[in-house]
Amino acid sequence: MKILNVEQIRALDAYTIENEPISSLDLMERASNAFVRWFCNQFVNTRPVAIFCGKGNNGGDGLAIARILSSNSYDVQVYIIEYTDKASQDFQSNLARLKDHLQPVSVTAQGSFPTLAPNVICIDALLGSGLSRPAEGLLAHIIDSLNALPNKLVSVDIASGLYTDKSNQKDDPIIEPHFTVSFQLPKLAFMMPQNSKFVGSWHLVDIGLHEEFIKNAETPYHYTDKRTAEKLIKPRDRFSHKGTFGHALLMAGTYGKMGAAALSGKACLRSGVGLLTMHIPSCGYDIIQISIPEAMAITDQNAKHLSEVTDLTSYSAIGIGPGVGKDAATVQVVEKLLDGINADDINARLIIDADALNILSENRHLLDKLPENTVLTPHPKEFQRLAGESQDEFERLQIGIDFAKKHKVIICLKGANTAVILPNGEVHFNSTGNPGMATGGTGDVLTGILTSLLAQKYEPETAAILAVYQHGLAGDRAADQRGQSALIASDLVEHLGW
Repeated sequence: MKILNVEQIRALDAYTIENEPISSLDLMERASNAFVRWFCNQFVNTRPVAIFCGKGNNGGDGLAIARILSSNSYDVQVYIIEYTDKASQDFQSNLARLKDHLQPVSVTAQGSFPTLAPNVICIDALLGSGLSRPAEGLLAHIIDSLNALPNKLVSVDIASGLYTDKSNQKDDPIIEPHFTVSFQLPKLAFMMPQNSKFVGSWHLVDIGLHEEFIKNAETPYHYTDKRTAEKLIKPRDRFSHKGTFGHALLMAGTYGKMGAAALSGKACLRSGVGLLTMHIPSCGYDIIQISIPEAMAITDQNAKHLSEVTDLTSYSAIGIGPGVGKDAATVQVVEKLLDGINADDINARLIIDADALNILSENRHLLDKLPENTVLTPHPKEFQRLAGESQDEFERLQIGIDFAKKHKVIICLKGANTAVILPNGEVHFNSTGNPGMATGGTGDVLTGILTSLLAQKYEPETAAILAVYQHGLAGDRAADQRGQSALIASDLVEHLGW
């Protein structure tokens, strides 16, 4: 699913109006009906509704929503915020239609904000996605007043005051909704952790915007939903054998952190790899042989950490990092591994995670040795050490894009809506996962999934997008069964499903 910028959203609306064809007023009606269908499934009509409308097209949506809700037996009150003498044509048309159903109240001064009972559901239709400067004056006062209420608050398309595809300033007045009901496609702003309280739980409603325009629109930003992810999964031929699905090597573990190796190895096997070999310090031999009997084990000559690189010729993918630590000998292992993979007779794909990423950050010359399409899986702090600091998530994303292009690598920047950044500058945000996954070991699981998919000859870009999606989906399944607070990394392995 594509994520379009403000200019493209406007162009998409205009293209739909011209080529469907449909009037802008009728398209607004369609969008308002889609919003109301979602709303009626969420809130019963015994709850009164207060709708706060600006005087642009977002306000026009609000007026149409008010009329439709009123026709569905909701007790609706509309407040029009008189911050300007100008109003859009579709706003005026919907205002005329509304007056046959109810009489709106004009709010002209900061002291005239209404008193609302706690059970009233508030709908924010003040400002839309085309916002170009911060809200001020009366609008800013209304935003602050709505945020101060205990009432449920729903934003139409996007929270008023929130920029669609750039960063707000810290003190900008922005609605803090419980829900955002957005039209057709997600907004880039929804993907940024800094905007969490300005988005709430967001939902898409289909308003029938023109599919041809969406198909041809060029954008670096994409959203991986269920339909997208399921198309990436390769079917298995009935005559397949274990050699068909690759041989993975996982280099993992140190004394005291063999659990990371075990989690990664189990996830690799659960993700369909044909064969798995684990290179581990010798202290972990019994642990791996007992906990993962399906894996083969190569023990390092060092008891507590990795200090050598095995023969790489038989592997189709190599993952390194879970629990490996940063011993000086392990630093040398990372460099020897990079040199080995760059040799002409090695065709393995590479995944680098955890302390192996920190080794790259502390030994910058190693970045120049990364093979093309190496997959890096940093969490935000690891990424900061690797690529540099940023003032906000929008800047961090751009730093990630520049880093991926420069080094020709794939970055899985972990977090809510994990961003898979490709060497061509594309970014694929993930739709699965939950806060329960913020616990030790879940990153090791992702490394195992990635290593498995690459061993199975998935293209690196596809492997990264699909692995991140399946990782989050396993977390969602586990949270449904155990709850988010009780979720641990082992639960993800047990809930992987293909």
